[in-house]
Amino acid sequence: MKLLHIDSSALGANSVTRELSAAVTARWQDDLPGLRVEHLDLDADPIPHLTGRSLAKDDPAESERSERILQQFLQADVIVIGAPMYNFGIPSTLKAWIDRVAVAGKTFRYTADGPEGLAKGKKAIVVSGRGGLHTGQPSDFQETYLRHVLGFIGVTDVEFVRAEGVSYSPQHRADALAAAHASIPRPQRLAA
Repeated sequence: MKLLHIDSSALGANSVTRELSAAVTARWQDDLPGLRVEHLDLDADPIPHLTGRSLAKDDPAESERSERILQQFLQADVIVIGAPMYNFGIPSTLKAWIDRVAVAGKTFRYTADGPEGLAKGKKAIVVSGRGGLHTGQPSDFQETYLRHVLGFIGVTDVEFVRAEGVSYSPQHRADALAAAHASIPRPQRLAA
């Protein structure tokens, strides 16, 4: 079994999502001996944003990296995504990754009945860090977007681990982190 661990926060050691995504990954490693883990740090090694040159495959090195990113995603059974809320959405570095894995003919296709996701059978655990309180609010473009785009490409088993209100006060941050740590899912096949 293979787990792809993605971090996109620009906050380094101060990142709520980096702390939580590492905890999710560690729990899965503890519960599943032999689990192979790949880590992708989109802040330390950002993916170029999609451009006309990218689509035209004018840069062989960029095209090769895009294919590696797509294959890394396709080969993963579990994807742990550290997704902080930036300006009510996701970091642009995470959007650049999505642009490399949402590929017509590879992870989705259009049929007479509408779009069909091709990346089925995967589980996604999205770790969400938010300065304010946004769950269920019109300001939540982060979670609704991620749930939609992952479902569009066929990843419908999606769980969220949330730490909200972390910017209100040190106590809010500590409480939100404690609640998020307590909600980290275990691998389903071990639960009973």
